[in-house]
Amino acid sequence: MNFRRITLSISLFLIAVLSISPVFAATGPLDLTASTAGYVALVVFVLAYILVMGEEKLHLRKSKPVLVAAGIIWAIAGWVYVQADLVGVPEDAFKVTLLEFSELMLFLLVAMTYINALEERRVFDALRSWMVRQGFSYRTLFWMTGFLSFFISPIADNLTTALLMCAVVMKVGEGDNRFINLCCINIVVAANAGGAFSPFGDITTLMVWQAGLVRFDEFLVLFLPSMVNFLIPAIIMSIFVGNQKPSVVDEEVELKRGARRILCLFLLTVATAVACHTLLHLPPVLGMMAGLGYLQFFGYFLRMTLPSSLAKKRLMAEHAGDKKRLERLGSVVPFDVFSRVARAEWDTLLFFYGVIMCVGGLGFMGYLAMMSEVLYDQWDATYANIALGIISAVIDNIPVMFAVITMEPHMSHGHWLLITLTAGVGGSLLSVGSAAGVALMGQARGIYTFMGHLRWMPVILLGYIASVLLHLWLNESLFSVY
Repeated sequence: MNFRRITLSISLFLIAVLSISPVFAATGPLDLTASTAGYVALVVFVLAYILVMGEEKLHLRKSKPVLVAAGIIWAIAGWVYVQADLVGVPEDAFKVTLLEFSELMLFLLVAMTYINALEERRVFDALRSWMVRQGFSYRTLFWMTGFLSFFISPIADNLTTALLMCAVVMKVGEGDNRFINLCCINIVVAANAGGAFSPFGDITTLMVWQAGLVRFDEFLVLFLPSMVNFLIPAIIMSIFVGNQKPSVVDEEVELKRGARRILCLFLLTVATAVACHTLLHLPPVLGMMAGLGYLQFFGYFLRMTLPSSLAKKRLMAEHAGDKKRLERLGSVVPFDVFSRVARAEWDTLLFFYGVIMCVGGLGFMGYLAMMSEVLYDQWDATYANIALGIISAVIDNIPVMFAVITMEPHMSHGHWLLITLTAGVGGSLLSVGSAAGVALMGQARGIYTFMGHLRWMPVILLGYIASVLLHLWLNESLFSVY
């Protein structure tokens, strides 16, 4: 599996680079694409990405190779420019790339903090428990987890949503590996499709929104194509899901104090970020950081009022003779915002930094201008964006989308929405094509597998093609708007 993925990744990247005509415009003052320094930087990036794709086998965190590669690539660029007596040019370019990453990182950090806070307050556990206790049939659970994945991922991101829904099917379908595998495929497709029509659903959509290429409300144009992308494979797969009922598991989860209010604060934070970007024309990260302040103030309130709240609950539990609740109350610890920040997925954030800096460095050397020449000058933008969506199933969609944004090809509004859609849902074609798929392979290890997902790829590809065609048809007028 890994060998095929590595070979295809390298082939696609080298084809894009080497099939260019020699006439192009480099991003920096110096064209390094045909130099030894440029070739060395390219090899460093490819080697780093091979290590990233071998993460599962090597047990090496994916952030490590790209962090080192980013340092080497920019060091090579800096050395060449020092030799050419152009000191300071790479520094300015690096700072521009770093600013783009910083805005995205802080945005994601706040979102991750809220999701972790909701998880700590047991919101997701309560949802899972409710679904398990209802005694739904397998087919009903298949559709419920799919639809919930589709509608939760625009808010909670596709990775978190997929992990939550997978926990549900693992609980209720224990022992039925075929059912779990089908549900996991459906969840991955649904979570990625749902994340494609929201700036908060995936890192790629967030990048497009923060770059000002698509307004917040314009993402809803992708709702129907995304829905079709999810429904077509789901309808076909549901035929192969049995209608028997699993045994009901009696599990009741009590929400921790402040859970619903934190959820409301998260929605208020999202509204603040949207208002900053839409009404005030300020970066969305300003609203998100203000939202982190909301959570800090509420955390302070929870800590200050904890003693009186515990005393009241202990009194009620003593009157009711509820010993289990008394034990739970005895283990309550104060809510700490910064412990939630510490639990953010730092490996993902650092990987994000490394990838953006690597791609930014290669772009500064001129390689992205070369790729842009092939994809958007020699090809039609529609075919280029569709192809990039399929490539994102092999190469992570983050570098694909960042490369496109950095290239700044002259595209219509409809084409920018098209690459947003294809990069978002293209990763569903393979289990290793998206963060949601990779995470579920770990969570349902040995049950949801690469080959198990690959057997249904033709069905998922039907959904991909249908969603693209629907977007081209429904939003035809946007393809003439620049």
